[in-house]
Amino acid sequence: MCRSCGLSLYAVSRGPEVKANVSYFKGLLILLAAVAVTVQVLYKILEPQTPVFEQMGAMSVLGLVANFACLLILWKHRDEDINMASVWECSRNDVLENIAVLFAATGVWLTRSQWPETAIALMLVVILYRSAFRILRRSRTAMRSAR
Repeated sequence: MCRSCGLSLYAVSRGPEVKANVSYFKGLLILLAAVAVTVQVLYKILEPQTPVFEQMGAMSVLGLVANFACLLILWKHRDEDINMASVWECSRNDVLENIAVLFAATGVWLTRSQWPETAIALMLVVILYRSAFRILRRSRTAMRSAR
């Protein structure tokens, strides 16, 4: 689930400036995740090893069920304010990550190679960077408006 949901719950009853600040922080967390995945991909390219597809698949299915339930709950609130938009985007990213891992696990199983996981991780990196920059940009705009 979104790693910053506690912050979002805190911000729900606060003013626009707090919501914008919390949203900005969540954007930074997504950016940090994008950098971490980038480093992990580079490491796997330099030190190749085939991942355990059974673990990948099982964990992603469990995560997908939980994250999809959260996404459905947040769906109608995604446009309420910058805080809800950012928490919805975090949850959407989590669902996309789970689906990506399922595809990667399937690719690893079919090919007995790390390359499907690496290719899908690169696509996920692009999604994470785009999401982080979108949230950061919207949060800065909301911060200016709140002042």
